[in-house]
Parts: sequence; structure tokens; C-alpha cells
Amino acid sequence: MTKILAALALTTALTLPGIAMARPVTLTTTLNSYGGQGAYLAIYVTDPKGAYAGTLWMAGGKSKYYEHLSDWYRATVGNSAEINGITGASVGSGRTLEITLDLADALFDAGYTLHVDAAVEDMRDSPNEVAVPLTAGSAGQTAKGRRYVATFAFGM
Repeated sequence: MTKILAALALTTALTLPGIAMARPVTLTTTLNSYGGQGAYLAIYVTDPKGAYAGTLWMAGGKSKYYEHLSDWYRATVGNSAEINGITGASVGSGRTLEITLDLADALFDAGYTLHVDAAVEDMRDSPNEVAVPLTAGSAGQTAKGRRYVATFAFGM
């Protein structure tokens, strides 16, 4: 699958019937109680070679803070077109973000990885807070974050 087709197949709005079958996936990110402002989160996918494949969700609406999601920002060069229509509010300390979207079947068990970058105002940034393989075996498994994310899981 070419990089362009992989990027197009990441979300429902961009998945074309007949090109790729998709399945609903629920991403659940629970934050630690860290006592600061709401966290900005970038949830994105990399291909088997580690190259950026597409953004699934951005929590936090002020683009001036996106550069603090440093791995995502470096991969996208801060291109806001990468997140048009897939942006929500920042996530408060101790709260949970749960989103459901469709991912192309071709992305599963094909070497792709889900990543979460996190940043909180006036606190340290946390690039690559969580990284989990996008495999059927990883579905339902809980991964721990490094700083702000208590747990991350995806379910099908």
C-alpha cells in the first residue's frame, strides 16, 4: 500500500469503499492526575519503517502549542491540514479521552504502530509517551505511558 493510500485509509472520512475495508476502533487514553493544565495529545500512526503515516486525533485546539508535541510535529512539519476535522479539546488531569474511528484493515498486523505524544503547559513535554503495535493481539491490552498518560488501549 503506498504512503498516500495508507494515509487516506486512516479515517472513515477518507476511506473509500472498495479500496480498503475498515473496522471501528476505540482508542482510550486515561491521564494521570498530574496537577497541571489540560494535556495536548497527538495520536498518530507510523508505518513499518517508522515513517509518519497519518494523524488519527489531536486533543487541544490552539495550534501555537502543537510544536510541543515534538515527535508528531517533526513528522508533520506542523501542517495543520493533517488534523483538519479531527481535533477536540485538551484532556484534563485525571480524565479519559475515548474516541471511536474506522481504521483500514490493511493497517493491522502489517507493522504499523500507534503513537501518543503529550504536552502540558508549564510542564515537561513527553514525545512518544506511548507506542503500541497496531496488531490484533495488542487490541484490548493496556499500555502505560511515560509521564502524563496512565493507560492507553485500543479495542476493536
